[in-house]
Amino acid sequence: MTASEPILLPARHGRAVRVPAGHGLRVINLHGTQVVDCWAWNAHDLDEAMSMEASRVWSQRLNPVVGDTFVTNRRNPILTLVEDTSPGIHDTFMAACDRHRYERLGCTNYHRNCLDNMVEALAGIGLAIAAPSLASFNIFMNIAVDADGRSLVTGPTQGRPGDFITLQAEMDCVVALSACPQDIVPIHGHAANAPKDAAFQVLATGFPRLPPTAPWMPAASAP
Repeated sequence: MTASEPILLPARHGRAVRVPAGHGLRVINLHGTQVVDCWAWNAHDLDEAMSMEASRVWSQRLNPVVGDTFVTNRRNPILTLVEDTSPGIHDTFMAACDRHRYERLGCTNYHRNCLDNMVEALAGIGLAIAAPSLASFNIFMNIAVDADGRSLVTGPTQGRPGDFITLQAEMDCVVALSACPQDIVPIHGHAANAPKDAAFQVLATGFPRLPPTAPWMPAASAP
């Protein structure tokens, strides 16, 4: 079998999956409106995790484009974005939502959130991490840098039903995904701002294969 069947990622919930090196993980925006938060770890050492900060240094890009590689907190390539049928709008700035975020937004009862979804998803495959991180790759999320070069502008997703991205695993890894439960800040691409189901699929073949990018280096100075 060259691919798993698409696995439902229910609205407001999370799932985790093991992705062998050289395989692809396809994340599908079933309705074209849903933000999906993504984390990844070295499957053989969960202390090594995908790092948004290190990845921005590696690529010298604020948000990824096809061909860009995400690296870990040890500066090792872990995932490469090899395919994107969406408008290409994603985010590495915004922290994943957590219960404290919703308390600040005025919620008095427990609100499902991406950080807890990630922890629950890992527990669902028998794993736990010592220090869950708020720094996620926010797939399909529309966060732009304002004209002043400093401020961020939060907008709704710009996708279409069935849009997907494919991430190529550069090491054996564990990936957690959360169909973001945010329903207060208008990030989902429809008037109701209601979280929707997404899906994902592990692929052995059937996706473009790209080499991981090398780290950015400054231009050599003239002698």
